[in-house]
Amino acid sequence: MTWSAQQYLAFEQERTRPVKDLVAAIPSIDVRSAVDLGCGPGNSTEILAHRFPEATVSGIDSSEEMLVAAQQRLPTLQFELSEISTWAPTKRFDVILANASLQWLGNHDVLYPKLLSKLSGDGCLAVQIPDNLDEPAHRLAREVAANGPWSQKIGSVIHHIRHDASFYYELLRENCSAINIWRTTYYHPLAGGAAAIVEWFKGTALRPYLTPLEDAERSAFLEQYLANITEAYPALPDGTVLLPFSRLFLVASR
Repeated sequence: MTWSAQQYLAFEQERTRPVKDLVAAIPSIDVRSAVDLGCGPGNSTEILAHRFPEATVSGIDSSEEMLVAAQQRLPTLQFELSEISTWAPTKRFDVILANASLQWLGNHDVLYPKLLSKLSGDGCLAVQIPDNLDEPAHRLAREVAANGPWSQKIGSVIHHIRHDASFYYELLRENCSAINIWRTTYYHPLAGGAAAIVEWFKGTALRPYLTPLEDAERSAFLEQYLANITEAYPALPDGTVLLPFSRLFLVASR
C-alpha cells in the first residue's frame, strides 16, 4: 500500500491535535529515550520531541516517502525504515508512542504486550487509534468497493478489527502499574464540503481501496464515493462540513 506525505499533511492541524492530547497525558517521568512507531511525516515525532527535549527521540515507518518528509522536518533526529510488526530494538525505551498506526496491524493481543516488553522499568506505552469503522465514511467505502465493477479487486478489503477499552485494559493490567484509557470524538470543520472529507480519507483509510485500482477505476471509485459522502455529510450554510472522528487513547505505565 502506497502512502503520500503531501496528502496526509493536507489536514495536518486536525491530524496532529489527537497526538498532542495523547503526549500531554504521558506521566512526568525521566525520559532518556523515546520512539515514535509509524511516525509518518514526523508531525507526531515533533510533538514527542517537544514534550521530552532532553531525550533521544527517534522514529520508524514502513514508507520511504513518509520518512523523507520526517527527516526534512526534523533533520537532527534519527529515522529508520522498518515494520512495526517485526520491530526488534536492541535497547529498551522510556516512551513508546504509536499514534494512529497500530490499527493497520492485527493480533493486538500479541502486539501490545510485545511493545510493553520493550519499555524500561518505569516506561510508558502511549497509543492512539481511530475508532470510527461504523461511521458513514468507512461504511460507504465498503459499500462502493463491494458494489462497483472493481469489486473483484477490492470488494473484500477490510480494516482490522477495532477493540474496545475493556479489551486493552484486561490485556495489559497485570503487567502495568497504571492504565489510562479514554475515547474522544473530534468534530473537524472542513472547508470545501464533502469533497474535503474525500480528500481526508484519501490520505489514510481509502488507501487499501485505491492502491490496487487503475487510474480510470480510481477516478470512478472516488466519483461514486463523493456522491455518497455528499448525501451522508450535508454541508453547513457556509459550505463547511463537520467530520466526526472518534479515537481511542491508551497510556500504559510499567
